[in-house]
Amino acid sequence: MLRALIYILPLALTIYAFIDCLNTPEDEAKHLPKVAWVFIILLFWIVGPIVWLVAGKTRATSAGGGRPSEWHRGSRSRWVAPDDNPDFLRSLKDENKKDESEKDEPALKDKDESALKDWEADLRRREEEIRRRESGTGPEDQAPPATS
Repeated sequence: MLRALIYILPLALTIYAFIDCLNTPEDEAKHLPKVAWVFIILLFWIVGPIVWLVAGKTRATSAGGGRPSEWHRGSRSRWVAPDDNPDFLRSLKDENKKDESEKDEPALKDKDESALKDWEADLRRREEEIRRRESGTGPEDQAPPATS
């Protein structure tokens, strides 16, 4: 059983490092191109995978900060939730002020409604012109509108 472990452990390490190398984006491979790392892992059975795991890939820091001790001290370098981010809170406050200022200006709503009515009237006029053209009756065939 112990003899089998001598072969199975390096093989498992090689397979793990090989798959890890293949799944790593090209820009995260350090010191050498990714293809070179694949050859090193496969050619140097025991040393290659260990070197890849130690020096071949850019490792990300933990979510709480650069070192674990920072988390325990309570000083976090990143926000965990949006409500911890002062920029996000400021943007919410600005949106609320903007919504309140729009409620205070009914004249703008009346202006928008009148513009919408004008657009609708223009659309109806254009649709009527298209119907006249399709039916063959032009504007000159019709009686002029009565003036009041």
